[in-house]
Amino acid sequence: MGVEGCTKLMKYLLFCLNFIFWLAGGVILGVALWLRHDQKISNLMSLEVDGAQTPTSFYICVHILIAVGTVMMVVGFLGCYGAIQESQCLLGTFFVCLVILFAGVIAAGILGYMNKDTVSKEMKKFYDSVYDMAISDTLNDHTKKKAVEQVLKAFHETLQCCGKDKITSTFSVITSKVGFQDVCSSQWTFVDCHGKIDELFSDKIYLVGIAALVVAVIMIFEMIFSMVLCCGIRNSPVY
Repeated sequence: MGVEGCTKLMKYLLFCLNFIFWLAGGVILGVALWLRHDQKISNLMSLEVDGAQTPTSFYICVHILIAVGTVMMVVGFLGCYGAIQESQCLLGTFFVCLVILFAGVIAAGILGYMNKDTVSKEMKKFYDSVYDMAISDTLNDHTKKKAVEQVLKAFHETLQCCGKDKITSTFSVITSKVGFQDVCSSQWTFVDCHGKIDELFSDKIYLVGIAALVVAVIMIFEMIFSMVLCCGIRNSPVY
């Protein structure tokens, strides 16, 4: 095609970066789908007590990631095709899409960092309410009490834990062993569920944050290269 020298090198660098960007979009989409269908999370999110369901903020974030990954793959393909075809129109469209996507990634990153503990806090709050209902004597309806205990037991079996903290964990394990309650998993693990909830959600959220940071750096270089290539095409004598 028309560009030569450094501009031609920029063309192939942009193509390679866009290919990496396209792959990154696929990775984000794959991670988001993994989080969406992770067995532990699915089991917790399906729990319901007295009409109250588990917090949905985690799934909202995951659905946003699915959308972002899909858009990244489309934009990455657009950039690859525009670079190979040396199309100013496609490269200009690609640049605009990148600016919008970059602003969205930065905004989502800031909001995500500010609310990084929200999901685990909401889940712990829901767990605490279920735990308190299960061990309290205020529930006179035996059927309802058994239903609450089954939800709490599902929590414990999923996370392999028992109790809100070390004290309640020890109490719940002992009372379950002697037959006063049936809320702990068969392993009777002396592990508090608050720590397990933090481990389950916080660790995976950090993976998403690292992926977003890598993608943001790639996008900065792509915006620079696309503008340089676009200017090179405009100044090329062939066009």
